Amino acid sequence: MEYLDFEQPIKELDQQLKKCQNIGEESDVDVTQTCNNINKRLEVLKKEIYSNLTPWQRVQVSRHPSRPYTLDYIKAITNDVFLELHGDRNFSDDKAIIGGLGKINQQSFMFIGHQKGYNTKTRQYRNFGMANPEGYRKALRLMKSAEKFNIPIVSFIDTPGAYPGLEAEERGQGEAIAKNIFEMSHLKTPIIIIVIGEGASGGALGIGVGDRIYMLENTWYSVISPESCSSILWRSWENKEQAADALKLTAKDMKKQKLIDAIIKEPVGGAHSDRNLMFDTVKKSILKTFDELKDVPKQKLIDLRRKKFFSMGVFNG
Repeated sequence: MEYLDFEQPIKELDQQLKKCQNIGEESDVDVTQTCNNINKRLEVLKKEIYSNLTPWQRVQVSRHPSRPYTLDYIKAITNDVFLELHGDRNFSDDKAIIGGLGKINQQSFMFIGHQKGYNTKTRQYRNFGMANPEGYRKALRLMKSAEKFNIPIVSFIDTPGAYPGLEAEERGQGEAIAKNIFEMSHLKTPIIIIVIGEGASGGALGIGVGDRIYMLENTWYSVISPESCSSILWRSWENKEQAADALKLTAKDMKKQKLIDAIIKEPVGGAHSDRNLMFDTVKKSILKTFDELKDVPKQKLIDLRRKKFFSMGVFNG
């Protein structure tokens, strides 16, 4: 298991617990009480650390290499009843955005989301979760199909941003994202958005317009990453912690500014510390939200969605 820099005290107690358990397994000494005491101290320490995370520390948790990604959520909540669909019918199939049909219980959903890799090879294959224009066009194609057959859409956001390469700009990166934002605001089917990791800039917004927007507890959503913000303002990444604090990018900040609807609580230690519990929590949130939206008339659904986004950033003073 990998530990973040602020998790070193947790790592030390984890190591003590493993040594205690090994002693019990390799000898006749009863260490049950000692192990229980260490485990209790570990639980208290985790709660103490994770209840006082700074914005930068939450950014670190959102990037944890063991954190579940879009396909992990989809396969878990659909019990592997998932049909992935490929291609934008124009240029190619972007591996950084995946999408397809799946069922939760007996209800069909169109799932769309950014997908990152688990190791060097798969990260390159998925382009580190940074989509090209064909990824957003694939997503729009699938969303239009969902609208046609009255299937609700679930969109998982987890990207450091849209791919900034020259070839992406040549193929119309900005236009693809802008068109998705426009079209999603008019789709006649319920759309549920969940930020499961990083939510950076237009790369996130390209599949981020919906009727309900949720963020997992240890995620971030902003126009720019803390590192990039720091490099622009201070010409260095050294001020990334200060930038993270100033950007107000945490789920709590987003909820306070009324930019999201709710925060989905994570297990103590992050989504990766108890993946099954996290999957079950997300599944329940999707079903509960769908029950709230399924009987809303289509035109009212669109009107409320547009009103939600038009009201963002508007202040009376």
